[in-house]
Amino acid sequence: MTDVTTRGVGGSTATAELARLKPMLTGCQPISHDEHRTRLTGLAQRMNAAGLDAVWLNAGTNLAYYTGMSWRASERLVGALVTADGTLAYVGPAFEEGTLKLYMGVEAPLRGWEEHESPYALVASLLPSGAKLGVDPAAPYFTVTGLGDALGGGVSNAGDVVLQARARKSAAELALMQATKTATIEVHKAAARILREGITTGEVTEFIHAAHKAIGAPGGSTFCIVLFGPDTAFPHGVANPKTLEPGDVVLIDTGCAIHGYQSDITRTYVFGAPTARQREVWDAEKACQLAAFAAAQIGATCASVDAAARAEAERRGFGPGYQLPGIPHRTGHGIGLDIHEAPYLVGGDETPLEAGMCFSNEPMICVPGEFGIRLEDHFYMTADGPRWFTQPSKAIEDPFG
Repeated sequence: MTDVTTRGVGGSTATAELARLKPMLTGCQPISHDEHRTRLTGLAQRMNAAGLDAVWLNAGTNLAYYTGMSWRASERLVGALVTADGTLAYVGPAFEEGTLKLYMGVEAPLRGWEEHESPYALVASLLPSGAKLGVDPAAPYFTVTGLGDALGGGVSNAGDVVLQARARKSAAELALMQATKTATIEVHKAAARILREGITTGEVTEFIHAAHKAIGAPGGSTFCIVLFGPDTAFPHGVANPKTLEPGDVVLIDTGCAIHGYQSDITRTYVFGAPTARQREVWDAEKACQLAAFAAAQIGATCASVDAAARAEAERRGFGPGYQLPGIPHRTGHGIGLDIHEAPYLVGGDETPLEAGMCFSNEPMICVPGEFGIRLEDHFYMTADGPRWFTQPSKAIEDPFG
């Protein structure tokens, strides 16, 4: 066994930590139907401004955002048609009618299609001849072409109309994300305490999934990345991950969801005593994260936040640009019902920051052949500037403060 000198790492067991964790998400309230109706009203207004007669919301997070119906997309068409006067109608397989009604948030008529019938023709029949239909940007290609053929053309990408509102979170959305992120930090702390020499990434992943369930996330972990040693230089993992050895850098990236809203937090530290090189890169990573946070001001562009992180990295001898050792990917992504959603903190995204926008802040530094350091926390924009959902790691020897 190693003499673990990083505070909060090692010294416990999975059994003990699962017993210690308590439900943290049971009091979370879903988005109200009144808020969904307000969203639909805003969607209709944007449709009119864009010259669209209707928008198709495909099964997935856009459908959930506007109607409260949570349904996974498949080859069978399920979704909702919203017209420019705000009328809502669901469309789905007739044999699923009973189930679909149970999943409705905002109640509206359900138009069913039989297995031998064209669902696209059904959607077209609900619109006047020559109608201009905007299609959910997340709809699969076969849905876009099916609707286009049924309507004889006249379909377009409704991405701007559909996604504009999603980028600016309401107080209720912020509360749900605050709850999941606060809970995931506790899971991170518990995962750090179970580490021991020889533990596998699979064991840690299994524990984190159980821990997320213990704190009240119904589905457990939404995702989980666990990496040790040189494997941490690969942002999203390796085919054959190594077991834990003394002196290894540990990278854990995980999250959960409640009522659809996501957490996504990464912590990186050392199993044992940090070396001077590990400390140098860890401190540089934290400085880049803080530089991005400082640059995230109302009216600044998403691209400028990414540029601030890269400038700090270059000042410390990393990069430039995406060159390694350095930052190989964007500084951050939006988050909400999707773990990754627009806008993005990346060069070329000139979206100005506005109150209600939420982002990850994770300008990871990778040193090929040695290790990688990713510190990922999220912030949301207020009228006065950025606010952290979770406080960044304190120091490499005290990652959880």
